[in-house]
Amino acid sequence: MSGMIRRHPLAEQAAEELLRRIGSGEWALGQKLPGETTLAAQLGVGRSTIREAVRELAGRRVLESRQGAGVFVIAHQASEDWDKVLRRADITDVLEGRLAIETEAARLAASRRTPADLKAFRYTLADRKRASENSPDDWYVEADLAFHRAVITAAHNAVLTELFDTFVPRIRRAMIDMLRMDEQHRHRHDQAAHVAIADAIRDRDPDLAAARSRGHLSAVRSSVS
Repeated sequence: MSGMIRRHPLAEQAAEELLRRIGSGEWALGQKLPGETTLAAQLGVGRSTIREAVRELAGRRVLESRQGAGVFVIAHQASEDWDKVLRRADITDVLEGRLAIETEAARLAASRRTPADLKAFRYTLADRKRASENSPDDWYVEADLAFHRAVITAAHNAVLTELFDTFVPRIRRAMIDMLRMDEQHRHRHDQAAHVAIADAIRDRDPDLAAARSRGHLSAVRSSVS
């Protein structure tokens, strides 16, 4: 069935499908939506999911629920979701912090890396590549973090390692939020940028390692700003 919802969370996906249909002009401004039972059947979800989706779109000033009358379209496009604005701001803050820590760590790692560090790069890059293909977001995030921590560790600076480890919970949350806002999962497919950082460290080129680390994180920051 066209528009069938298959992914979770169901209410969020139902809201996006309703927003798509509203934006396409399926319902005119001021028009009443079909009832919950009809919409639930069309989208393949329960009535409670439809109610939650309607509440979300009402909060975004697309729909208006009128007691005893039904739900009406009051806009064809949602105003910016304030929660998403705040999440993007938090992601940007985290990425700016990572730029400060990881760029210097990559520079130091290029001068100080050991054979054991290079072995860790190979393992964590392989794990990251596997996780990028079809693993759940949280598995992918852990694999990505493992590589970045390997770079930090290769700098052999206890303060940088402690800073990064303290920062990890916020990095993890920011990455999960970023992936949820990026349905194409573009950031899963930047394996080459990670390999390039490892190669520069392996080749003992501090300036190139720092530049590649900075370039990778700056590109991610630009994609969510």
